[in-house]
Amino acid sequence: MKQLTPSFREKIWGTTHLEPWFRNSVKKIGEVWFEEDSPLLLKFIFTSENLSVQVHPPGKTEMWYVLAAEPRARIAAGFREPVSREQLKAASLSGEVENLLQWFDASPGDTFFLPAGTVHAIGAGLALCEIQQNSDVTYRLFDYGRPRELHLDQALAVSDLGPFRARQQPQDRVLVTCQYFVTERYCLSDSAIQLPPARSNQFLIVCEGSGQIDGQIVHAGEVWSLPPSTSAVKLGGMTQLLRVIVPPAT
Repeated sequence: MKQLTPSFREKIWGTTHLEPWFRNSVKKIGEVWFEEDSPLLLKFIFTSENLSVQVHPPGKTEMWYVLAAEPRARIAAGFREPVSREQLKAASLSGEVENLLQWFDASPGDTFFLPAGTVHAIGAGLALCEIQQNSDVTYRLFDYGRPRELHLDQALAVSDLGPFRARQQPQDRVLVTCQYFVTERYCLSDSAIQLPPARSNQFLIVCEGSGQIDGQIVHAGEVWSLPPSTSAVKLGGMTQLLRVIVPPAT
């Protein structure tokens, strides 16, 4: 079992308030990356402003688990009704694209799944855990007047143009199952449980509180990597964790 090292990324839409996951910062941190030689990239995301309206090409399917949310915090995924590429381009240039999107209220514990090609946006006042394919290719459609490059042609070529039911309903402990990852949630209240072997690479993301993984003390904001050879794992403490399983290569 190995603890992954966080990498802090400054963003114009980030925040200096990172507790209780990390120490507060003098810089506006928007993303904290946990990288390993893996098909997945794991992140914590912190927002004080709206992110751009964007889309990812094939190779970057992702999910969000909401850690904290200010009142009226929202995320967008897909469109309220089908649109044409011409409509999407015109709305992106005018800023009306926000009104075409399907917006969801976001609260702690909510889960959203976004296949590659889903046009989306993250609003202000959120702390998220993001689990994604290991790619960081992003095409911006609209950026609220900030002086950053847009990628309209690339975005229009890969965008799905209809509604999408991004909000997920947990099935017992399982939050999301797709061909790239399976994510489970474990909420512990000072009682120990044992995870069955995964038979493939897996990660444990500590979302809340503190506890133990096979006797190792862990805290919120930590990510631990477990190789396929790991036998059954014992969890304990007052904590909430996500287990992310990487399906075996076929």
